[in-house]
Amino acid sequence: MVTGAARGIGRAFAETYVREGARVAIADIDEDRANETASDIGDQAFAVRIDVTDGASITAAVKAVEERAGGIDILVNNAALFDAAPIVDITRESYDRLFAVNVHGVLFTLQAVAHSMIARSEADPDWRGKIINMASQAGRRGEPLVAVYCATKAAVISLTQSAGLDLIKHRINVNAIAPGVVDGEHWDGVDALFAKYENRPMGEKKRLVGDAVPYGRMGRADDLTGMAIFLASAESDYVVAQTYNVDGGNWMS
Repeated sequence: MVTGAARGIGRAFAETYVREGARVAIADIDEDRANETASDIGDQAFAVRIDVTDGASITAAVKAVEERAGGIDILVNNAALFDAAPIVDITRESYDRLFAVNVHGVLFTLQAVAHSMIARSEADPDWRGKIINMASQAGRRGEPLVAVYCATKAAVISLTQSAGLDLIKHRINVNAIAPGVVDGEHWDGVDALFAKYENRPMGEKKRLVGDAVPYGRMGRADDLTGMAIFLASAESDYVVAQTYNVDGGNWMS
């Protein structure tokens, strides 16, 4: 089950997991686009509507995946929102919206799936579950215009550590991926916000951040899929509560 999988990084993960032999639930608030994505990917993908800010929606989505696929072995908590503003211009509406999706959504989707996974773990001593949260390099340090988003992703890293330490006794590995700057349709909106607040022409911020990556370019969604495969596989069974940077060298830890 991949949240926010109708487009972008989530879609790339879904496509990759299907190629690896998994059956994938495309979980997204945009049900129409989720159905289109599932149709594009093929018979091993199916769409499920989820609003990660709503507990009833999370519960219904998990139940729908259980009924259709027999259970959830892998969860990718990918759904997220971005916003930017100087500290003095941050609104409560923006703060509430980002924390509702990026933190509440991650925690309570993880919780709902963990309940399902624990039941499977108790029934089958050979079964293992994998939960992968999407953090960000923004969670590693603050940025002048991105205080709220940075705070949400720092919270994801912390939640990954706590959940990982708590759930490993049930043979559920919880880890996270921290991408750097990843090109895609969402970056049009990001670029527009920086253009507004830094008085730049459109496209300049995107060029500058790409040039600043030690690897030499912005990331692409498919740069992250190798880590997504690793963290979902048996090869990562001894990896617990970690956040892996996949960012072209932007952050070292």
